[in-house]
Amino acid sequence: MTSNAHKARYVPTRQATIADRVEFSGVGVHNGSAVSLSVNPCDSNTGIVFVRTDRGQTGMDIPARFQMVCATELCTALGVGASTSVSTVEHLMAALRGMGVDNAVIEIDGSEVPVLDGSSEPYVAAIQQVGIRYLDAPRRYIRVLRPIRVEIGDRVGELSPHDGFELDITIDFSSKVIGRQQVVMEVTPDTFVSELCRARTFGFMDDVEKLWANGFGLGASLENSVVLSDDKILNQEGLRFADEFVRHKALDAIGDIALAGYPILGRYRSVRGGHRLNHQVLQALFDAPDAWSYVDMPARREKAAGTIAAGVAVPAFGPDVS
Repeated sequence: MTSNAHKARYVPTRQATIADRVEFSGVGVHNGSAVSLSVNPCDSNTGIVFVRTDRGQTGMDIPARFQMVCATELCTALGVGASTSVSTVEHLMAALRGMGVDNAVIEIDGSEVPVLDGSSEPYVAAIQQVGIRYLDAPRRYIRVLRPIRVEIGDRVGELSPHDGFELDITIDFSSKVIGRQQVVMEVTPDTFVSELCRARTFGFMDDVEKLWANGFGLGASLENSVVLSDDKILNQEGLRFADEFVRHKALDAIGDIALAGYPILGRYRSVRGGHRLNHQVLQALFDAPDAWSYVDMPARREKAAGTIAAGVAVPAFGPDVS
């Protein structure tokens, strides 16, 4: 089991965006189509918004919110109406949330976010290169007040109170290469960068071949996925972490939980989870008004503006009463 839950908790007091535009191009892991994407800085209180530029100026903005989730079978997809969607948003959403970015406009000229190397690292590297800009607006959080639990067969997902954001993710596969793995982690930009963002998506060759036969996984390759066959890893370079599989599941969970719209003050635990379970836990949380509250950070001016980190050690925050 991997754990760094002892590390100090840190909660920024002000909203952030990226300091400059960053651009990416690649293919969608499922549709195999070429796609270009840019992440753009924006004003406070914008949130994360996807814009399908190939749809023209027709109001096809897609807020990155759990209410917009339209599919969770192979990835997390967001949609507006019957024909406009963006799929496989989880790795990019994890990078933004993991790095503490609250506001960004993501322009994309296709229906699937590029898979790049199968992790969040390329997005993180680009954000680190341009920097993060803190805005003159207080940051809002969602504080979990009581446990919320969802069970789907032997799969369990639970949010519970915690000062900060902690993950406790367990996976259990029959494959001898994977087996049962667990990671427990206090998520901060430092821990996300050093311990999670490089973990790649993974799959079994038999499953990949079935996906290909059904028109999915068309962009999957050994360059963007860890592929297993007969309890062997096919990638010549091997794993980036001994427990890369559970770390990637933790990365996915961060991206899916980011669709709450605001950072969570709570502890997220899942056993044998995935995109569907992550989404249903968020849905259950917001269906229970007594289980959560907004927390607005006190208005304050930090010692320095610009890209200097703005945060405080976590006190016992009270709910927003405005």
